[in-house]
Amino acid sequence: MSNKAIFLDRDGVINFEKGYTTSLTDFKILPDVFDVLKKFQDCGYLLIVITNQGAISKKLFTKEDLEEIHKYLLSELEKHQIILTEIYYCVHHPDSDSGKCICRKPDSLLIEKALARFDIDPSQSYFIGDKESDMQAARNVGIRGVKIDKNSSLNLIVGQIIRG
Repeated sequence: MSNKAIFLDRDGVINFEKGYTTSLTDFKILPDVFDVLKKFQDCGYLLIVITNQGAISKKLFTKEDLEEIHKYLLSELEKHQIILTEIYYCVHHPDSDSGKCICRKPDSLLIEKALARFDIDPSQSYFIGDKESDMQAARNVGIRGVKIDKNSSLNLIVGQIIRG
C-alpha cells in the first residue's frame, strides 16, 4: 500500500451544518477549509469525502440536488488547486423505507472501497469527523480518527496530523 489519505465527513467539517443541507443555497463552505485541505494535499494526502446523506431516502432532496452541491464543491476546491480524489455517499437512513445498510457510517463499506480502489495504507491515514459515527467507521478499518466540534476550524488539527 503506497498512498495515504485524509478522509473527511462533509456536513459540519467541510460545510456549515445546521440540519440537513438539501440545496445549493444551504451549502456554505467553512472559512479555513481551502487552506487546510491545500496543506494536506501538499503533504501528499489523497482527500476523500465520506458522507451520510440519508435525507435522500427521507425524500427531503434528490440525488440530483446532491450532485449539484458536490459539483459546486469540486469547482470551488479546484479554484484553490485542490483536488478531491473522490466523494462517497450513503443515501440510506434507518428511519426511512431504505432501512439499515452497510455503507452508512458508522459502518465502513465506503471507506473500505476507497482503501482498495486507491491503494491506501490505513496506518498512514486519518478520518476527520464531527460525530462518533465517523470515529467508529475509522476504527472499523484501522484509521486514526480525529474528532472536531461541528462547524469548527480545521486549523486546530492540521499540526497534529502533519506531524503524525
